[in-house]
Amino acid sequence: MPRIAKALSAIEIKNLMAVGYHAVGKIPGLILQVSPSGSRSWLLRAKVGDKRREIGLGAYPGVGLALAHQKAQALRDEIVAGIDPVAKREAGRQSIIQQQIDEKALAWTFRRCAEAYIRANESGWRNDKHRQQWANTLETYAYPTIGDMLVRNVNIGHVTAIIEPHWSSKNETINRVRNRIELVLDWATVSKYRTGDNPARWKGNLDKILPKPSKVAPVIAHRALKDVEVFGFVEKLRTVEGIGARCLEFVILTACRSGEARLATWAEIDMATKTWNIPGNRMKSGRPHRVPLSNEVIKLLEAIPRLEGTELIFPGKLADKPISDMTMTKVMRDMGVDAVPHGFRATFSSWCASSTAYPSDVREMALAHAIGDATVKAYQRSDLFQKRRNLMVDWAKFVCSAPAVGSNVRRLRGAA
Repeated sequence: MPRIAKALSAIEIKNLMAVGYHAVGKIPGLILQVSPSGSRSWLLRAKVGDKRREIGLGAYPGVGLALAHQKAQALRDEIVAGIDPVAKREAGRQSIIQQQIDEKALAWTFRRCAEAYIRANESGWRNDKHRQQWANTLETYAYPTIGDMLVRNVNIGHVTAIIEPHWSSKNETINRVRNRIELVLDWATVSKYRTGDNPARWKGNLDKILPKPSKVAPVIAHRALKDVEVFGFVEKLRTVEGIGARCLEFVILTACRSGEARLATWAEIDMATKTWNIPGNRMKSGRPHRVPLSNEVIKLLEAIPRLEGTELIFPGKLADKPISDMTMTKVMRDMGVDAVPHGFRATFSSWCASSTAYPSDVREMALAHAIGDATVKAYQRSDLFQKRRNLMVDWAKFVCSAPAVGSNVRRLRGAA
């Protein structure tokens, strides 16, 4: 126990202005601290177990000498009783913080959390369509069950009630809904609006009570033409007027995704180097992608008029808007072809694998697919651009040349 100093009077305390720590007596360890700025405050120095504590009792003169004595004595009584005043004070502070969090969480429904999550993340999404899909699917499937429910109360029963009825019939859509619910609940947990495990998590959770997506919804390939049918289709396509037909021809010759073509701009095309430079924000991978352009693509582009007021190569009815997703599909339907624009990527892939000697990496990079695992990516720094240029030249020749009579396959050069 600290030695008890001579007890100072209220007048002596009032006149005590020297900078430093001053024992004031009566209560062991009671100190008046005078700072260089002239402010004064009370401290109690005490040993609690094997820890030395320095406990603040308030500022002087707001806390006068008599009240400082009372506070110091009360704390010493707690220490004798086996209570750590500092730990007790911290527990009380944490209790207040938790109460504030709880009160704040009472205002956060799942819908409010979802809307906040969308606002926080939409700038990183590729387009407005993605945001609208988020909002629409949650509105359709999640909000009727948990939209107005406090997010802290959402449990696995609520999640399964949302997804289980549609798991077999609409698996792809409802699995996206499940993932979106999971992301919103993760956001709510980090934001302190809920605690505990995420009931929408798949691995180690819903995978124990629902069949795998691959079991209930086998992957269905996009309808595509056979490679030997492409020449005849393109020959007929070139007789079809309209920007949709030209965009579809561009898709076929570049083996790109329809969305990449629809949103292509003249600024992305380098006629001199015969290269299409697609920015990362328009790629599925999020990474910039270079597409080598064959002479056939260059001729196609040179024949397309540039419209004033837009940089789009394939504008829709409104010059500042691209053609819609359905425009190219309608062209194919009107031509009586049972296939979809995206299917030409499968046609290109099949042709490349069966009729050429190009390595699979060249084919996959031409399709802007990821190559290998993280280790492979770390060492594969090249985009194999020249080899891809050779491949796209050969593809254009194949597309624009009639198949040899009596043969369905033309063996083309490798990618040495």
